[in-house]
Amino acid sequence: MADRFATARAKIYHAHNEDPNKHTTTAGKEIPYETHYAEQMESYLAKRSPNASDVLKLAVCGQHFRRWEVPRTDYPMTKIGYHTWRTHLKKRQAQLVSQILDECGYPIEDTKRCIASIEKEGLKQGEEEVQVLEDVACLVFLDDQFEEFKDKHDEVKIVHILKKTWGKMGGEGQELALGIPMTEECQGLVQKALSG
Repeated sequence: MADRFATARAKIYHAHNEDPNKHTTTAGKEIPYETHYAEQMESYLAKRSPNASDVLKLAVCGQHFRRWEVPRTDYPMTKIGYHTWRTHLKKRQAQLVSQILDECGYPIEDTKRCIASIEKEGLKQGEEEVQVLEDVACLVFLDDQFEEFKDKHDEVKIVHILKKTWGKMGGEGQELALGIPMTEECQGLVQKALSG
């Protein structure tokens, strides 16, 4: 069982390592962006759900699987275009990761759970594993992407996105979010979003 998980995870990271987009670590080392993103996702999963199932761990690790192959620019730069792109990505990523689980000998029930988690199926119905994945994705956004995001948008949009992000998280995710170290400016924006 452990070998099956390790093999599937290695296959996912093998693909992440092909991402041509780079992230520079705090130590100054360049690594593929999707490798960095998956590591951040796994780190927050360990905090949010230390006893997560192997299937959830693989879904979290592969949430953005080969995302760079379908750039945002392939779709119209409109709200509808954005949502169409996101929907396509979720389905594609879920299918590709589920194929890896299948190749590694996971039963069909597990591959279906993996697909449901990556596609966020059942989120509004309170499906626990899907909520955990959503919490983790929101936490990574707040910790790893928010600083850069805020520099590209006006305050009204930033506060709106923060409100949406907060609303997507469950109580445990929100509690972890409050403990994320942020600059004074970012903390102020979060407070605005939470008080509005």
